Amino acid sequence: MTCSNCEAKVKSALLMVPHVTHVEVSRLDNKATITMDQHVSLSKLQEVLDKKYVISTIDHNEVVEQTKSWINTYKPVLLIFAYILGITIFIQSQNPQFNLMQWMRHFMAGFFLIFSFFKMLNLKGFTETYVMYDVIAKRFPNWAFIYAFVELFLGIAFLTNFNPFYTNLIALIVMILSIIGVLQTVINKKKIQCACLGAIFNLPMSTVTIIEDSLMIVMSAIMLILM
Repeated sequence: MTCSNCEAKVKSALLMVPHVTHVEVSRLDNKATITMDQHVSLSKLQEVLDKKYVISTIDHNEVVEQTKSWINTYKPVLLIFAYILGITIFIQSQNPQFNLMQWMRHFMAGFFLIFSFFKMLNLKGFTETYVMYDVIAKRFPNWAFIYAFVELFLGIAFLTNFNPFYTNLIALIVMILSIIGVLQTVINKKKIQCACLGAIFNLPMSTVTIIEDSLMIVMSAIMLILM
């Protein structure tokens, strides 16, 4: 950068990048300090600049930064799965031998109870987000409201071992229907907030959501087969 006009151009271009909140540029030091609320890759930053401006960094590992960003973004989901996994494994440690069916039942009970809890904290916010991508809720908006209570029912049913066959069958059908809208959103690369934890956390729709739903589908299917 050779003049104040260069500084202004670089600053303006970088501020246009999504998630960049503040930029300080100095032509004397040839340095730009960029503040962001979510990690933005160097390639994305470079794209918005004129070709004569090249970004170089000191002690920067893009893979590490992306990993940190991913962990920070999905920390709520990761913690929930860690809690459920830890508690359900602890329960099995009290048994003479590992009971796969019981472990899956307890895991699904924890999953549905916790996820329904976060939806209930802001039921209106959840329904407004859910209708944006769910294939059923798009046509019948009331399904978004009902869905939160379906998850609550499934959580209680798995916990109490209520009519296991129909509980697993309902879970399988509900999660298959749910994953269709998720797959369409991710494949089409639409930027939509995931409603899995309601409107409390701003989680982006991604492969993480697909893994969540797929895990419930696989577990319910396995339990149906083993029955």
